[in-house]
Amino acid sequence: MSQYIPLIKQRAARLRLSSISVHLSSLLTEAQGKSPSYDEFLYNLLSYEVKGREEKRLALQLKFARLPLNHELDKYDFGVESALPQTQLRQLRELNWLDQCYNIMLSGPAGTGKTYLAAGLGKDAIKKGYRAYFRNISDILATLRLKDLTPSAAREYKRLCDAQLIIIDDVMTISLNREDGNRFFVFINQVFETTSFIITTNKSPAEWAKSLDDETLATAILDRLLYKCQLIHFHGPSYRMENRQTIF
Repeated sequence: MSQYIPLIKQRAARLRLSSISVHLSSLLTEAQGKSPSYDEFLYNLLSYEVKGREEKRLALQLKFARLPLNHELDKYDFGVESALPQTQLRQLRELNWLDQCYNIMLSGPAGTGKTYLAAGLGKDAIKKGYRAYFRNISDILATLRLKDLTPSAAREYKRLCDAQLIIIDDVMTISLNREDGNRFFVFINQVFETTSFIITTNKSPAEWAKSLDDETLATAILDRLLYKCQLIHFHGPSYRMENRQTIF
């Protein structure tokens, strides 16, 4: 082994080039077999580091995003009654709406694919380098209640405020008291011009006032979410009930 390899690894580690530091020996062995030019070898070396960093970024972002298990849109079932047309799904996956800070509201009965689609679009966004997070409404409310009380909630709140896409699942499935409704409004009002939302809900916008027990507050929240928004309504039977699994 060359006397310079340990020194190169030390320098790479000091410069936080972790992929190069860890895999230098194998990269040099590969280069000896292929005999690339100096500039080609340097390019391959740096490309390896970039790839490693991108893989780490993706893994970390997926961890913080907390996507549900089932969300692979490449496996989207166009055969179910509630499925989107292929053209529409392809347009959504291009994420042009995200670049323009548009929102998407997915409404309809439980089990019709709202969460699956929302999480799948979230993963697409993360893979393309966007900061995206998936939370249900209970998670959001808990963060808003505790953000001034605990460090973990404060960090979570900052992540959400810095996000480019926030997916909020099951909005208005549970009734919100006046304090939680006001907290939710303040949060939406703070970030709606710089952050895109995907909202899943089993209530129509007209029913939000009942869940909030405050028509004025519901109107104010919807005014911001629906200003630049694509509404998609799902219908049909529950996919989970139609494909219910049993022990036997």
